[in-house]
Amino acid sequence: MAHVSAAERRPQLIKAAIDLMTREGVAAGSTRAIAAELGVAQATVHYTFGTKEDLYRAVMDQITDELVAQVRRAAPEAAGFEETFSALAGALWGTVREPTSHHQLLSELTMFALRVPGLNEARQSHYRRVVEVTAQVITETAERTGQELAESPETVARFFLSGFDGLTMQVLQCLPDEATERTGLRALVAATVALAKGDLDLPDVPMP
Repeated sequence: MAHVSAAERRPQLIKAAIDLMTREGVAAGSTRAIAAELGVAQATVHYTFGTKEDLYRAVMDQITDELVAQVRRAAPEAAGFEETFSALAGALWGTVREPTSHHQLLSELTMFALRVPGLNEARQSHYRRVVEVTAQVITETAERTGQELAESPETVARFFLSGFDGLTMQVLQCLPDEATERTGLRALVAATVALAKGDLDLPDVPMP
């Protein structure tokens, strides 16, 4: 059998893991099962990634890259900051509703990692990357549209993600309501844009 380098094997194993977990659930994604999905020895998984944690982080990053690429394609040309951000947010919400986008798998992986102590670092590392990528998209959108940001891109990104994650959880928890979701997303976009532009009044909130 011809030797396959770790660099070549890596994307193959990531795809096998995504296919397996999409079909059978996150809990079924053991290194043994993922190896069997690709038809290689279990040792190949550990040789390529080191640990199951590293493999799961690679899977989450791969799905995130796919989602970001899909969202970026939705950016309109010659549009203002609000219109562009609205289009991006709408495209991102579309991935939540589209089964083939793997957004649901990404959410399930994140929740699964919360319950598995060994995956905690992978979850934290992945979410830091999500914030960084979202902040980068916001920076690019502001630069392209000539919008000066009143808050840092990271602050705007974390604000948007906190609301978006909440809307996503309502769908995943079997409480879908298309009209309410649409209103919630529009309100979140309006608030995020206002925060980014400096048009959102921020009251003092007593902190314990």
